[in-house]
Formats: sequence, structure tokens, C-alpha cells
Amino acid sequence: MIHFRKAIEGIERPQLEADVAIVGGGPAGLACALRLAQKIDAHNEALARSGASAPPLSKDNIYVFEKSREIGQHCLSGALLDPRSLRELLPDFEKEAPLDARVTGESLRYLTPTRALRLPFMPPPLRERGNYIVSLNRLVKWLGSKVEEAGITVFTGFAGSELLFTESGVAGVRTEDKGVDKQGQRRSNFEPGYEVRAKVTLLAEGARGSATRQLIERFRLEDPNHAQVYGLGIKELWEIPAGRVAPGEVIYTLGYPLTSREYGGAWFYGISETAVSVGYVVGLDYEDPRLDPHHVFQSFKEHPFARRILSGGRMVRYGAKALPYGGWLTMPRLAGDGWMILGDSASFLNSQRLKGIHLAIKSGMLAAETVFDALLAGDWREAALGEYKRRVDASWIQEELAPVRNFHQGFANGLAAGIVRGGLEYLLGGRIPGADLRNSAGYKKMRPLGAVAGGEAIEAARGPARGDGQVAFDKLTDVYHSGTRHDDDQPAHLVIRDTDLCGRRCVEEFGAPCQRFCPAAVFEMMETAEERQIQVNFANCLHCKTCDIMDPYQIIAWTPPEGGGGPNYEGM
Repeated sequence: MIHFRKAIEGIERPQLEADVAIVGGGPAGLACALRLAQKIDAHNEALARSGASAPPLSKDNIYVFEKSREIGQHCLSGALLDPRSLRELLPDFEKEAPLDARVTGESLRYLTPTRALRLPFMPPPLRERGNYIVSLNRLVKWLGSKVEEAGITVFTGFAGSELLFTESGVAGVRTEDKGVDKQGQRRSNFEPGYEVRAKVTLLAEGARGSATRQLIERFRLEDPNHAQVYGLGIKELWEIPAGRVAPGEVIYTLGYPLTSREYGGAWFYGISETAVSVGYVVGLDYEDPRLDPHHVFQSFKEHPFARRILSGGRMVRYGAKALPYGGWLTMPRLAGDGWMILGDSASFLNSQRLKGIHLAIKSGMLAAETVFDALLAGDWREAALGEYKRRVDASWIQEELAPVRNFHQGFANGLAAGIVRGGLEYLLGGRIPGADLRNSAGYKKMRPLGAVAGGEAIEAARGPARGDGQVAFDKLTDVYHSGTRHDDDQPAHLVIRDTDLCGRRCVEEFGAPCQRFCPAAVFEMMETAEERQIQVNFANCLHCKTCDIMDPYQIIAWTPPEGGGGPNYEGM
């Protein structure tokens, strides 16, 4: 059972009637809003030309709710853009979209502790020619401007806090209360959240969205034999001396500092002559509770190969985000009475290609086309909105995701087995004999401390990274560069259901792994002579959701803080 912060009860909330409420202003939500506006405009123009007496459709009651202070501020990705869906949405996008560089070449290296062995070939799924290196933050800002130009209202600084349920579906969303202090009492600037009563509510919150979790749990939308699994992507933006990485150059790595039992790898993307995106993704289904993804990333940067690129440069920005690895098999039910799920929230990500932006945009477009038909018919029941899934199944989303549906699951027995199986799946178009691979949630793979002692640990991946202050940094230094900001006088948005369990069982069994898997030093175990108690430094939170995903007891719930709080991923 998920436990969320409770709203202040017994107050009168303002009501907002909506035809469509889109929760989340990322690529999926904005693409949905823009495509819906395009469909409505085309319909109204056709009505005007025909002279028909039917009333035009209105865009006045279509709203996008985004928790960040500005559109794009919480958006983070590597990011490589496959332009396919954006070209469908805005055919001339290349003339004005903020594209950093077109990919000119790519390479893959396997790292040992001291060497970087370049593979003589590039796996076809990682060939990037024709794609673009972008800042997702700037791309989403630009897309948001297109949505507003199209006449759709975007509310920033408003988080979707709680869904409004009917017996069989969803009737809208409540936004969070503002001006509540740490004790849950009203301050002088208190503003109650809105009750947005919507005919259809579209959830586009990104990976592990809190409202999406409410929906999935209430209606049991996921197959327990194909539970969602995640990765944690950690990224830094660097200024480096010219000539280290060419604009448009893409470099991937496997291996060190992870062992063969863990899933992950790094990247360098050449943004310009003097700017590079560098990051690491770690699968959140590892066994060793001592593993620290931030330490993995910092140790990667201290490797001689990475140090040659970064030495003499300057880290500009830092961030972290969870991403869904499960793919086609872990997709929840996509639509029901009054609701739909889009983008990363619905598992639209290709883990074999390490890409999801284009799939998020396409899912938003297909959802918009379904909503448009529902507007014309005045039908918001599952029978009508279920057309969304049929559109997905008939689109190139299915053609891309279904053949790689077992890709990440194939790494359950280690790196070598996963590479072999992934190669066979690619050659056979996903048609490997036998049933699809089952999997459980990633946190269930974490083993107690006593089961991982001995030679399994690589010190470069376990425990907190100190950093040298030149190419590698500690967590608090990185958090400073994330620009994250929260009002300290508000209820903690990270809710721990049983804090006593943290100090009693978790320390003994798993060594309090929240101190390691969080990339922002949010959780800190405080010890006195009498007790051990977990301290939650929620102001550090990057909204990556890793704690919600990876806690071995599932007693931590990430809930939206007061709207406007969080990181500032400017240029990321």
C-alpha cells in the first residue's frame, strides 16, 4: 500500500472544470497538447469551409499541469533525439528547434580498471547517424512555447497531487496545497489546491510518477509477472578544452567500474567544440546493497580514458533521473474510464537503443488523436479511450518495442548472457523460441549484507565517493550544481511509513542502502548512544524517484513537493 502526504481536510477548494487535464509538461504531455490543438484547429477550419452549423470545438478547457517553476526545468536526458516523431508532429522542426549537433560518429569501448578497449564494430541498435544531440531542457521549453502559441493553457508550479477517483475510473486531479508548514499547518500564504474536474485525465509524469502509481495500484494495471524495472541515469554537463570530443561525436562504454553481474554503462556526447554531456546509467536491479550509483559515475570519470577528456575542464550542471527499462512487456494498461497513461509513465522506452524521447512524443500524439475522437463523440468511457492502445499496437511504436521486449530482462544472469541473448534477439527480430521472460521488481533482487560479503565488491562502486574536486565530486557538491531548491518549511515530500524499521532492521540487514542509492544525499543515518534514526534532507531531492523504486522494504514514497520546488536543469 502506498502512503501519500495527506491534504489539509475541511477546507473549501476552488473547482476548475476541464475537458482535458494533462498532468506533466514533458515531451509526452506537451506533444499530446500540441497534437490535440492541431486536430481541433483542422476540424474547426474544415467546419468553417463547409458552412456546417455544428459548433466549433474549443481549446479553452484543455490544461497542462507542470510541477516545475518553468517548462522544461525538471526535464533531463542524455540526450540523443531520434527525430522521427517530432518530424511527424512539426515537419519543419529542424529550422527552429534547439538542436545542439547532428551525430557524426559513434564508438563503443569496454573498460577494465586501467584500459579502454575499443570494439571493432558498433552494434546496430547504437548507431546514431541521423539523430541529434540535444538539451532536453531547451527542447521541451521550445515545445512548450509551441503549445502556448497553439492556445493551450499551461500551468507551471502546479503538481498533480492526488487523483479524483470514481468507482470505475478517474474524474480529475487535485493539485497540491501551497503554504503549508512542516507541521502540516496553514501559513499566512496558504493557498488550497484546485480540484480539477476533467472528462479525461492524461498522466505524463515521467518514470514512477506519483499519480500514476495511485492509478496503477488502485486498478491493478500491471502484470505481476512482468513488473516494471528501472535504471538510474546520472548526468553532468561539462565545459572542456577544445579538441577532446568532436561536436556530434557519441562514445559509449561498458564494464568498469561495474561487475559483470550489474547492468549499466556510460556515455559522452559532443555538444560543441568545448561542451560535452557525460553520464552513467545503472540498472536498479542490482544485488549488492553497498553499490552507490553516484560513486560508480565518479569512479568512471576517474578512469584514465574519461580523465583525458575531462581534465582541465569545468563541471557546469548535475542531475539524475530514473528511466523505465521494462519496455513492451511491463507496459501497464494504458486507458480506462476517464484516464490514459503516456510516455515514460507507460514504459515507452527502448532500453536496447537507450532512447525514449521519440516514443514519448509519439505516445502523446496517439493519445491526442484518441482524445479528439472522444471529444467529437462525447464519450470518455474505457471503450472509447481504449482506442489509444489499438493505435499504439498499429503504430511504429509496436514495431520498435515488441521485438526488444525481452532485452533488459535478458541481463538477469549477467552481462555476457545478456549480450548474447540481445544479439540473437536482434538477428531474429525478437523471435526467440520460448515464452517471454518473466521478471520481478528490481528491489527484490537486493541481497542482505551477509550474502554479498567477500570478493564481490569493487571498491570503486561501493560506498560514498569523495572525489578529487577536479573530475570527480562528492554528492553535496554535485547537488549544488543541480540548482535544486525547496522551501524548507513544508512537509517532507519523501514519506517513510515506518522510520523505526530503518534504524532497526534495515541497518542490520542491508546497511541502510538509501544512503547509497540516492544520488543526492537525501537520506542520512544518525546514530547516538541510544538509537539510530534516519534523517531525510528533502531539500536536496532531485525528483529522480530512486528511493521510491529501490527501497528493499518499499516503505518510502516519493510525493510531489510544493509546486515550483526541485532541480533546475538549465541546458541539460
